[in-house]
Amino acid sequence: MTALNRVPSLMVRAGTASALTIAAVGGSIVVPGLSADAVAATTATKALKIAASKKGSPYRYGATGPRRFDCSGLTLYAFKKAGKKLPRTAAQQYNKTHHVSARHRKAGDLVFFHSGSSVYHVGIYAGKGKIWHAPKTGDVVRLQKIWTKSVWYGRVS
Repeated sequence: MTALNRVPSLMVRAGTASALTIAAVGGSIVVPGLSADAVAATTATKALKIAASKKGSPYRYGATGPRRFDCSGLTLYAFKKAGKKLPRTAAQQYNKTHHVSARHRKAGDLVFFHSGSSVYHVGIYAGKGKIWHAPKTGDVVRLQKIWTKSVWYGRVS
C-alpha cells in the first residue's frame, strides 16, 4: 500500500469532516509520534532562514550578531532566534546535538568540520551539499558547498 492509498483510510478513521473543520478554523491535528519531529523541523527551518537572512554580514572572531558573526556565533544566534539555546563554541555545540549520519542529515542540521577528534568550524546545512556559515576573517556570511568529507552532523533538539 502506498502512502497515497493510506491517506483516505486515515481520513475516514479520523473523520473527514472533523479534520476539514479543524483545518478551516486554523486548528491543527495531533498525530502521535510526529509532534516532536514537527517541532524540531520547524525550529531547524526557522534557524536556517534566520542564518540565510544574515547573508553578507561580516565575519568577526567572537561575534554573536546581530550584525557580525563568527561561525558558532551565527549558529548560536540563528537557533536562539528560532527558540533554542546552544552553547557558545562549535565543539560545545557538537556535544549538545543529537548526532546523525550524512545519510540522515536534513536542512537545518548543524555541520561540524573536524580534524581528527577536534571540531574547528560549524555551519547550518541548507540542503544539496551546501551550508550557511561565517567562514573566516575578511569574509562574510554566505552559502557555500561543503568542501571536505571531514564533517559530522548534529540535530538540535
